[in-house]
Amino acid sequence: MIYTLAIAVFLLLTFIILYNSLIRRKNDVENAFASIDVMLKRRHDLIPEIVESVRGYMNYERELLKEITFLRVQAMSQNLSNEDRVNIENKIGRRLSDLLIAVENYPDLKANQNFLQLQGTLNEVEEQLAASRRAFNAAVTVYNNNVEVFPSNIIASIFNFRRRTLFEIPEEEREKVRAKPPVNLQ
Repeated sequence: MIYTLAIAVFLLLTFIILYNSLIRRKNDVENAFASIDVMLKRRHDLIPEIVESVRGYMNYERELLKEITFLRVQAMSQNLSNEDRVNIENKIGRRLSDLLIAVENYPDLKANQNFLQLQGTLNEVEEQLAASRRAFNAAVTVYNNNVEVFPSNIIASIFNFRRRTLFEIPEEEREKVRAKPPVNLQ
């Protein structure tokens, strides 16, 4: 009788410990995603200022500015799934990179103090966003391990804990950046 009671108590304690561990890991993932959300909000707040600053200088990149503005509106929509939000944010990042590359064709804009300050702030936000994504991916990895590893996977399946998706770098951003050869000015 004592052995049966001891085994039951051991199993109950193991169950409680594993369940609480899963809850802590899930909360870590949600906290890490909230940090990304804060950085994305900062990025979204910067976009109108950058677009306005650039609009007066750029003649040919109007469609790029419109697309960035449209993507920002989409990203700020409240009824997006996390997957859709990640995809839109990746598009915004690519288009902002395209915008900064296009700025090279406008020497007056490159010298504009307001734009330079906005560009510096955007670079800082992008660096913080990258750090937040790394923290999120680390939390998701620990959580996913807990969801899949025995014996916590049993409790995870009972309480419907599911794997979470990592933030991934789009394939085109993984490619090496190649510098163009200098233009011959003769």
